[in-house]
Amino acid sequence: MKRIIGLIVVIVILAAGGFGIYKYRNSQKSTVTYRSAIAERTTIAQTILSTGSVKPVTRVDIKSPTAGRAEKVLVNEGDHVRKNQVLVLTSSTERAALLDAARDRGPEEYKKWEELQRPIPILAPIDGEIILRAIEPGQTFATTDAILAMSDRLMVEALVDETDIAQVKKGEEASIVLDAYPNDPFTGKVYKIAYDATTTNNVTTYHVDVLPDKTPPFMRSGMTANVTFEISKKEDVIAIPTEAIKRKDGQDVVLVPGQSPDDHAHMAPIKTGLSDGKRTEVVSGLDEGATVLIVQAKTSANQQGTNPFMPSRPSGKRQTGSGGSPH
Repeated sequence: MKRIIGLIVVIVILAAGGFGIYKYRNSQKSTVTYRSAIAERTTIAQTILSTGSVKPVTRVDIKSPTAGRAEKVLVNEGDHVRKNQVLVLTSSTERAALLDAARDRGPEEYKKWEELQRPIPILAPIDGEIILRAIEPGQTFATTDAILAMSDRLMVEALVDETDIAQVKKGEEASIVLDAYPNDPFTGKVYKIAYDATTTNNVTTYHVDVLPDKTPPFMRSGMTANVTFEISKKEDVIAIPTEAIKRKDGQDVVLVPGQSPDDHAHMAPIKTGLSDGKRTEVVSGLDEGATVLIVQAKTSANQQGTNPFMPSRPSGKRQTGSGGSPH
């Protein structure tokens, strides 16, 4: 009899446990909620994003043909100069020694030798801007020292991934934003595309030079830049959020609401066009103003996820014992 009673108890426990698990699983069934979006007319541009740095198109390091000393430096960094403009007046080592000796003999002696031994002018080799001044009056230098540096024009050298380089064309429009001036974007055009690739950490990129349409005054060599290449653009097209589009049986489809309370939401086939990642053009299948549904979240029917084998929490205010302290 004890064995029979024990067997009955085990069966009852197993049945109760199975029923509890069944109820728990049913309580965890998820329901899907949606948000709606409207098919609207807009402009879509397909772009490629890249990073780069500001560099001179042509950089010229200016050196003196003879070693010596700088007597007068006539330019500063940022100055625009013309070809053959005098930048620095220098003395050769011999002239500098001669003038120093004449200065000790008096101002008249110094003036005489200064006029007999004329200073050597350093001229600008090109039209451009002074981007480096590495010499001051009275400072000596060797023939290997770059005393000035010039650039004819600044550009942005962008790094474009090899998977995107086929879409970038010479003369194509680009938007440039410098990290130092994020609120002052400006435009430019693709000037040159490198033929030789650069590989870093197994990532292959190509250098793409972008010339600004108008160089802003705050642009400096060495600045970090973000470049957006506009590959293609369509205006006045019907578009919907890209996340609303699904692929089914080789066809793009969207979920649309029913036309009446008795008509359930259903999948509608569409033909898509250009996409910028966030929005996609709808060529056919949807009219302007049509509504599409997007899966927003999957939520449990029982938000608390009650486990039948855990003590249940009473709803409302917490109970207190006779001493008034909460359990």
